Amino acid sequence: MDVYRVGGSVRDELMGLPPGDRDWVVVGATPEDMVAGGYIPVGRDFPVFLHPVTHEEYALARTERKTAPGYRGFVFHADASVTLEQDLRRRDLTINAIARAEDGTLTDPYGGRADIAARLLRHVSDAFVEDPVRILRVARFAARFHDFTVASETMGLMRDMVEAGEADALVAERVWQELSRGLMEARPSRMIEVLRASGALRAVLPEVDRLFGVPQPPQHHPEIDTGLHLLQCLDWAAAHGASLATRWALVAHDLGKGTTPQHEWPRHIAHEVRSAKLARELAERLRVPVDIADIARLVAQEHTHVHRAAELRADTMVKLLERLDVMRKPGRLADILLACEADARSRPGRDEAGYPQAAIVQAAVEAIRSVDAGAIAGEMASAGKAGGAAIAQAVHAARVRAVAAL
Repeated sequence: MDVYRVGGSVRDELMGLPPGDRDWVVVGATPEDMVAGGYIPVGRDFPVFLHPVTHEEYALARTERKTAPGYRGFVFHADASVTLEQDLRRRDLTINAIARAEDGTLTDPYGGRADIAARLLRHVSDAFVEDPVRILRVARFAARFHDFTVASETMGLMRDMVEAGEADALVAERVWQELSRGLMEARPSRMIEVLRASGALRAVLPEVDRLFGVPQPPQHHPEIDTGLHLLQCLDWAAAHGASLATRWALVAHDLGKGTTPQHEWPRHIAHEVRSAKLARELAERLRVPVDIADIARLVAQEHTHVHRAAELRADTMVKLLERLDVMRKPGRLADILLACEADARSRPGRDEAGYPQAAIVQAAVEAIRSVDAGAIAGEMASAGKAGGAAIAQAVHAARVRAVAAL
């Protein structure tokens, strides 16, 4: 049997990038051969094995045939007769369809190296249309390799897939998996742009798709277009090393503006409440992890209050911090504040102004942490005022006094 390293690690080597996880394909072997060699079978749908020492994945060369809509509708065929070229043909993009033999020799039957040189994301074959997840993968790769363009013929296939309803067959787990990876790339805006150009954004993130073309007041948003603002926020956050929670919060923070009646444009009264509701519904639909979904909902609901931190009365500031639940969950405050900062500073001409609101909120948090809620509860119990509501009111009043003293 012959063993080849394939996929992303080969691509990254050729691009001069640090190679990631290594994947291997085995040609000329049967499952029995692999087990006899000590490999551990792990594949459910097709023969994949773990190396007995390195635990890297080794897959038997295989072909696939479309049998039903969606990304699960495939029958795989793997045996010793399947060639390396046949295996590479089923891959998504030419840059991912290059193999390196154990002696270093490259096999590149579909022009992957030429497309790397041309900075082009191009499908390997017409079999591309059989798997809707590939639409998301192309968009994700566009976010990672942001100086690459999507080949016109590949974009055409993606549009055909969307029109045929293939994107509607995507399941929530795969959508979130690809979106979350794309958001963490160097230029996440490119993922949104490619999804929108293909029509897939309307299928997987309709709440985001309808933000494009919605105007905002130019005195607050020089970029005017709400969708463009979202793209600028994401790229600012990526440039500042933001977490996935922060980046997802930025995706969701202005969703309510897409539901503002046109006769109210460019104003968006109470869009925060609508945004929070849509953020929650979107997270439920895509099965976003709860902690990330909570941060997105809070940013959508509270970002304009954070922007006004310098103007808030002490009582209003304390109520804001209590809604953010900073005492029980202090770790998420940094993600919330960075999302608010991205919203403010990513606007054209605003980055150099900084974001003093974050320091104001942090100082207020330290002030309320200085309040000893246990001591207050003990004093009230001694005075015969041990009711929960009364204690909560007294603690709140003490926090307000602490913030007012800043």
